Amino acid sequence: MTRKAAFLAAALVSTLLTQPAAAQAAAALAGTASSAEEPRSAVRPNFLVIVADDLGWSDLGAFGGEIATPNLDALANRGVRFTGFHTAPTCSPTRSMLLSGVDNHEAGIGTMVESRPESLAARPGYEGYLNDRVASIAELLQQGGYRTVMSGKWHLGLTEDRGPAARGFERSYALLQGLGNHFGADQDGAWKGVNASPTYRDNGEIVRYPVGRYSADYFAERLIGFLQEGARDDRPFFAYLPFTTPHWPMQAPAETIAKYKGRYDGGYEVLRTKRLEQQKRLGLVAPDQQPHALEGVKPWDSLTPEQKAIEARKMEIYAAMVDRMDQNVGRVIAELKRLGRYDDTVIVFLADNGPEGSEIDAPFQARGIADANRKLGIDNSLANLGSATSYVGYGAGWAQANSSPSWLVKGYPTEGGTRVTAFASGKGVVGGRIARGNLNVTDVAPTLLDLAGVTQPKSFKGRTILPIEGKSLVPVLEDKATEVRGPSEPVGTELFYRRALRKGDWKAVYLPQSAGTYPRAGAGSGKWQLFNLAADPAEANDLATSQPEKLADLIADWDRYAQEKGVALPDTGSAAP
Repeated sequence: MTRKAAFLAAALVSTLLTQPAAAQAAAALAGTASSAEEPRSAVRPNFLVIVADDLGWSDLGAFGGEIATPNLDALANRGVRFTGFHTAPTCSPTRSMLLSGVDNHEAGIGTMVESRPESLAARPGYEGYLNDRVASIAELLQQGGYRTVMSGKWHLGLTEDRGPAARGFERSYALLQGLGNHFGADQDGAWKGVNASPTYRDNGEIVRYPVGRYSADYFAERLIGFLQEGARDDRPFFAYLPFTTPHWPMQAPAETIAKYKGRYDGGYEVLRTKRLEQQKRLGLVAPDQQPHALEGVKPWDSLTPEQKAIEARKMEIYAAMVDRMDQNVGRVIAELKRLGRYDDTVIVFLADNGPEGSEIDAPFQARGIADANRKLGIDNSLANLGSATSYVGYGAGWAQANSSPSWLVKGYPTEGGTRVTAFASGKGVVGGRIARGNLNVTDVAPTLLDLAGVTQPKSFKGRTILPIEGKSLVPVLEDKATEVRGPSEPVGTELFYRRALRKGDWKAVYLPQSAGTYPRAGAGSGKWQLFNLAADPAEANDLATSQPEKLADLIADWDRYAQEKGVALPDTGSAAP
């Protein structure tokens, strides 16, 4: 028996997966959806979609981590864990696909608006907000009779007419930008030069964030309030909870950080090894899986004692951020149970991309902590790290440990940047399983519509909208299929001119030589590379030379994808030929 066959056989037994009938498999591959006239049950389910910001693949205990995440672990283990769920390489492109079911280049976030070249500002698909070519899942569910609420990070438009209140959410509290101080200490232009002052909207109205409240605590509190307001509403609800944790800056309440003191003194190589071994024990990866080599990382043993102390402290803070997010998920679940709505709720959890590996604090270090940072009100001393006045990320070493065994991190179309922690749990989900198929963030919207018995219209509010491109995951949730795409169906992606095309087990990746956004030394060869993910999920063995015909086939598929979606390429600003 081959390595792959042995692993899959053991996985099938351990996760109690059943062989779907031919008709069921065919329906799954066709992405069959329920009609509005034939809902799946007399009582339509509620939906709770939770998004973690920059979470690592192995951070949760249910995915191999050592961080205390009992609430998310309980949900994941009672539900179905996805080991092949993919997003865009960064946050706002992913969020546009999550809420629309359409490729980000069509939905308005062809690139991060914060780094968009001026030449692309007027290009369709690069508006920098969720555009009018799509209808959000909140808009469609609201029209279909759902009560819609959200609390957390929006990052899909700054103006009132582009905020959540204008895109289908009846009640909302939102951070409009991509990040903010987790204690609200960067309002009114504080830390000028670090990032723009964040903007918060409460049901569409600009408000001040309550300084001193921790982001995960407050976002959960607001969502709980919205759920309580609707306690007597007979409509099912769609609740969207996009946390900003554990996105940099690394900040968390002191009492939570203290739980992890000394936990990471061994360094990122040690953490990577421990997590990979736990993933093997959990059946998430093959028993002989090896991690991709670390890139752009100084060996832990080469650091000075002072450097080790700083770096270990960063990971302690990061762990506390994940821990605190889990605590607040527990608060929301407890409230659903108290309100009697838990048993009728489908819960979907995902990260928006891989972990952040950039050296966030490097510019401030280079300018000198003693002068420039003091002017900004930043204190990155060891004793102050994690507080509201510190401003650091946790770097490439910890990020690659957390994305292991995959290649690279956020910002890249490699598995480390796009394969994320994700699971579904709750009503109608056959639990206690691992589903290993190639799934996509665009699949969430059609899944919710399918479960709700709502059919996407061809037009919305008088404008023609793009048809949803994702596939309903209902056959996977019901344990009637493991895949929703056939082996010949290509799925492309692009961001920062970095490209990838997945087709069955095969994947082509192109990383430009220039550093660009989210730089990582040595990551870009400027040539297409080819990987077989079934045999090599770590993308460590480039088959471009030995399989030139297969690579040419995938490159041609990517070119067609780019042309169809209006992907802009460097220099000309034009779509791919």
